[in-house]
Amino acid sequence: MKFKGIIFDLDGTLVNSLEDIADSMNKVLERYSFPAHKLQAYKHFVGNGIKNLVREALPESSKEEIFVLKCYGLMMEEYRNNCLNKTRPYDGIVELLNSLTTFKMKLAVLSNKDHELAKIVVTSLLPNCNFEEVIGVSAETPRKPNPLGALLISQQLGIAPECLIYVGDSDVDMQTANSAGMYAVGALWGFRTQEELMASGAKYLIKHPLELNQLLREDIAMY
Repeated sequence: MKFKGIIFDLDGTLVNSLEDIADSMNKVLERYSFPAHKLQAYKHFVGNGIKNLVREALPESSKEEIFVLKCYGLMMEEYRNNCLNKTRPYDGIVELLNSLTTFKMKLAVLSNKDHELAKIVVTSLLPNCNFEEVIGVSAETPRKPNPLGALLISQQLGIAPECLIYVGDSDVDMQTANSAGMYAVGALWGFRTQEELMASGAKYLIKHPLELNQLLREDIAMY
């Protein structure tokens, strides 16, 4: 068997956090009497970290860096207090993670969320899933698509990059996986389209979490 471990993106892959993100940012916008965005719009804002989401959500006339940073601070405060209101694991995720013990996979999470927020979400919503590493954005770990976080996980798990599957729902995730030399799997239940994932280098697409097991069975048969 070639594959020894799996790295998962968090938002849009393991958990559906879109409503909590949208609600939090819309509260910041309402504070300045800016128009709120519909939930669908946030599918295109997420993926590059909260600061970039804030910049995308602000009106074109209000994207000065000082103001973006101020709104980023407000957004982080709002979201930190509300990140578990509506966020839940996607259907099939818990079953998938439990089933992966059969394949003796080492599991990890790499998120563009703030590191502490990523850990809070994982430990609160997926408490029994035995992730060996949960890494978010910090001073030491730049946001994706920089592959440093993925390569750090590879080192900490003791698994070569080419023996790791990377599962994510966005172009950023596919770019990260390919830059790190990992096998890029696109999750079609997330925030982006099949076309975006394929164009960004997805090597395998799955419509439901449990379909990942088929890739592992194919890997076993091949090796």
